[in-house]
Amino acid sequence: MHPPVTRLLRLEGLSVLVVAVTGYASLSGSWLLFGILFLAPDLAMLGYVRGPRLGAAVYNAGHAYLAPAVLGLAGWWGGYSLAVHLAVIWTAHIGFDRLLGYGLKLPTGFRDTHLGTLGQGRSSPG
Repeated sequence: MHPPVTRLLRLEGLSVLVVAVTGYASLSGSWLLFGILFLAPDLAMLGYVRGPRLGAAVYNAGHAYLAPAVLGLAGWWGGYSLAVHLAVIWTAHIGFDRLLGYGLKLPTGFRDTHLGTLGQGRSSPG
């Protein structure tokens, strides 16, 4: 991926992370819960045990903004603050991953993402 686009997408991830953490602070959520669950979406990597196609599908289900958005809206609408807190933690995780260059996975392998290939050139994390 072209480096200026990659930088823009990483900055977008940073902005999502900052907004999510700020939002979580305004909700007065438990920081212990935040710390415990922040990396929980990475359990979706276990899908790769069954191969790259299923791994990518499971990983992407846990790393797309759609699921936490639905959870957060349902929690807000239904008055379930825990659901809103979980959705914000989940969103923060996704923003953090995008900041580091971990994008949605392609079915060709874990290193192939919508942000580029992990570990190659300027699109690699870190």
